[in-house]
Amino acid sequence: MPKLTIHDRKGNKVGTYNVEPTDFAPAINKQLLHDAVVMYQANQRQGSHKTKTRAEVAGSTKKLYRQKGTGNARAGHRRSGVRRGGGHIHAVRPRDYSYSLPRKALRLATRMAIASKVQDDEMVVIDELSFESPKTRNMVSIIKHLGIENDSLLVATDGYNVNVYKSGRNIDRVAVAPAAELNALSVLSARRLLVTKSALDVLRASAGANGSSAESSAAE
Repeated sequence: MPKLTIHDRKGNKVGTYNVEPTDFAPAINKQLLHDAVVMYQANQRQGSHKTKTRAEVAGSTKKLYRQKGTGNARAGHRRSGVRRGGGHIHAVRPRDYSYSLPRKALRLATRMAIASKVQDDEMVVIDELSFESPKTRNMVSIIKHLGIENDSLLVATDGYNVNVYKSGRNIDRVAVAPAAELNALSVLSARRLLVTKSALDVLRASAGANGSSAESSAAE
């Protein structure tokens, strides 16, 4: 069974954690991960884009010149979609891009994303992560000691930790979230996943409680 090294704040090895990808998902289905990521990204779109039709563009509706006798092609008013400054023929309208996949599929996709981090050796485990008060420099120091300062990073804690969140929110390419709120997009968007030992316990317990074997058909 693969063993992950548990580090302290200084990057020193203080123990090991026995875990393997199958603890989270029986297999990794790239198509399901793709579908989940696309859904989350679509749900983040505002959909407020809009262009004007010929009825909405400002300008006169007077015919530009007479129909015949000028030698030019016949033309209507200047708001026509074929003229510069006219309205769009197929105008873009505001729309809602959001949709949802089955809840079981999304939960399985999240576990697959975590399993991929274990499989690709992109998960880093720290014994504990807490601050008496928000200190960005303390978080930066920990990240540097762990040797992951050059990668995008998702920090997962076992629960809501305001001081940890505030310590990491101003660091470029660093995100902080409770283990219970991870999803496939947040996990796969970061190059590295930094988890506390207690948060990893929560993730494994949650994977077992959701019944990975019962949902393995979704991975086939």
